[in-house]
Amino acid sequence: MDFPLLISTFLTVFLAELGDKTQLATVAISGTSNRPLAVFLGSSSALVLASLLGAFAGGSVATVIPSDLLQLVASFGFLVIGGRLLVPIFSKAEQATDGDQTPEL
Repeated sequence: MDFPLLISTFLTVFLAELGDKTQLATVAISGTSNRPLAVFLGSSSALVLASLLGAFAGGSVATVIPSDLLQLVASFGFLVIGGRLLVPIFSKAEQATDGDQTPEL
């Protein structure tokens, strides 16, 4: 087994999952239930299944699309998502500065 790959994958997924909507949903469900073990087993098995699907899909896609192109498409996708998240922030800041200006006579 390739332990450096295993460790880097674990750390990447673990850090990516901290504070995301999956963890928040798990906290919310756990807060409304008195069975934390059942919530843990349900959420962890869902994450394992989603990761399994991603690993198989990634392996299948990698045989058809070159890995450099796949990384470029993924990078572009993340840039688009990040840009779409930043646009409302900048538009609100722009509206706030426009409202502070007094019209010239």
